[in-house]
This record gives sequence, structure tokens and C-alpha cells, in this order.
Amino acid sequence: MKEIDPNQTSRADAYKLWMNATMPMATLFKTIDVTHLVRYAKRKGMKFNMLMCYCIGKAAGQIPELWILPIDGKLMQYDKLAINAIVLNKKGSINSCDIPFDKDIKEFNKNYLQLTEKVKDSCTNYDLSEYMVIGTSALVKYELDGVVNIYSGFNNPFLIWSKYKRYWLRKKLKLSFQFHHVQMDGGQACGFLNELQEVIDHIANL
Repeated sequence: MKEIDPNQTSRADAYKLWMNATMPMATLFKTIDVTHLVRYAKRKGMKFNMLMCYCIGKAAGQIPELWILPIDGKLMQYDKLAINAIVLNKKGSINSCDIPFDKDIKEFNKNYLQLTEKVKDSCTNYDLSEYMVIGTSALVKYELDGVVNIYSGFNNPFLIWSKYKRYWLRKKLKLSFQFHHVQMDGGQACGFLNELQEVIDHIANL
């Protein structure tokens, strides 16, 4: 992680416009087709939400803006990526768990299972402060049309989804994507969501 000069990046104008904005976050809603992901999860015996986190990391790696983040008035650039999962602990409360992204899906799956179990049992957060962290929250017991997260100074991008729905032979999932406007504009955010759909559609080839 290192500080970079905003004027030497494509985000110079956005930095001037949004760095000190009271509410600098934007949220997009999208319905994605997760048919291939559901089939892959069943065939491989893997958790659907783990696969969602993997696909998010895989897609994020292709978007340059998702490697930078405004923090305390500075623009920081990262060289490592992690996906955050919200874990229901053994006390019935929640904790945060950062899982380092690995292109090897088996290795990511191993880390996901080990770390989320550790957080569940310890009831303590697991943070990777030197990583670019993309937050996620899965409300899989419920059917929602979308969620706008609160803003409390947490600038990291954040995705929320609920239960996927069946439409004939397809499985569709509604999700929301919140991002800091200094980090990216709507075009890059839509590009990320399109890339996420591409990764999901080709999950069997990864």
C-alpha cells in the first residue's frame, strides 16, 4: 500500500469534486444471472457465497480503479486484494472477516472456510489492513430488491445480495454495489458489474 498523487491519475477531477463531499458514496442495483454459479456450487460441493466472493475478487482484479482508495484525504494504491465477508458468530452476533484473494479457486475456498470458521468461533474480527478490501454481505434467508448501506467513513466498495430467485430454468440474483465517487464513476462501476457477470458465466473454465 502506498500513497499516490491524485493529479497523476485518471481520478484527479473526481478527487477535487468528491473528496470532501458529505456523502461521497454512490449505489448501483443490478440483477445478475447466477445459473452457472449455482450449478458449479452443487457439482463441486462448494458454498455459493464463497463462489460469489471468489468471482467478485476475480472481476475486481480487472478494474484498475478497484486497486485505489481514498483514505483520510489521501489516495492510496494497493497491490493485494481481499474480500470481506460478514460472519454470524456462535453468540448470534456478527463479525467481519477479510479473506485474501487467490486466483486459485481451491486455495481461496480453503482460506474462506478456515478464516470464517475462526471468526465464527472466536467472535472477533479478522482484518487485513494492508489489503484493498471489497466488502460483502449476504442476506440469503431473505428476498430483497436492493440495499443502500449506511455511510460512516468506510470508503471501501461494498456489495450486498440476498436469496437468488428461480425464473424457469434460470437463477437470478439482485445485488447492490456501493462505491466511493473518488474511486470510480458510474461507467467503471457498471464495467465491474459486467465483468462480474462474465466471470460467473465462465466459472467452469476458471
